[in-house]
Amino acid sequence: MNARIAFQGEFGAYSHLACETFAPEFEPLACPTFEATLASIRDGAAACAMLPIENSLAGRVADIHHLLPDSGLHIVGEHFFAIRHQLLGRKGARLEDIRVVRSHSMALGQVRSLLARPNIRAEVSGDTAGAAKQLAESGRIDEAVIASAKAAEIYGLDIIEADVEDAGHNTTRFLVMARDAIDPGRAAPVVTTFVFQVRNIPAALYKALGGFATNGVNMTKLESYMLEGSFSATMFYADIEGHPQEANVKLALEELAFFSTRFKLLGVYPSARPR
Repeated sequence: MNARIAFQGEFGAYSHLACETFAPEFEPLACPTFEATLASIRDGAAACAMLPIENSLAGRVADIHHLLPDSGLHIVGEHFFAIRHQLLGRKGARLEDIRVVRSHSMALGQVRSLLARPNIRAEVSGDTAGAAKQLAESGRIDEAVIASAKAAEIYGLDIIEADVEDAGHNTTRFLVMARDAIDPGRAAPVVTTFVFQVRNIPAALYKALGGFATNGVNMTKLESYMLEGSFSATMFYADIEGHPQEANVKLALEELAFFSTRFKLLGVYPSARPR
């Protein structure tokens, strides 16, 4: 097995840090996009990948839901990583010098209090560590980035202000993707993740989800997203507690399938924390 774990972004990105804490024995592999990150598994360049799916302050990560169903890969784990944002600048830069703050859109959404200060303008960058790398190369004293302390160390930047996230509970949930599915068994708590599209009949979603209530299955996440830009084609992404082979979960999924035109299991994997 290729002992690499892929992530999107430059070294020093939070996905890189999540890789190091989740699988320290694996070599991190930086990829420019989420598509390239998933492709690295299919191509054999990496054994698995770490993908951010949602943040406790900024919500879900755009694009991930669209990519998972057709990736040909499986969710084999989850990892929760506490995010501590640093305001980074060139050596010698001071807070009063800063006019522009760059970072990934998700990171900017987690430091709204900082960005509300006078004379600071936010600009979106491809990823947090990439913004830090660009700042190190530009030499601009009036620009800063939101990134990790690791990025400051890698790219030789100063921490102008530490821990600038809006709340101390700021946490990102990551999904671990791999080529082959796993069966974690039923001895410990597991999460089952799937996507589905309901039939075009009245109250289809209500009927599709009714089986989870009547069978006592806890649905911990339900999100919708449009397919191919259509307002009439909606896909739903869901997490539930339990294994598909448990009697109550099996019954609930059968009822869901009856009222759905499309159903795809994305993964069954150990729960990393209580819901």
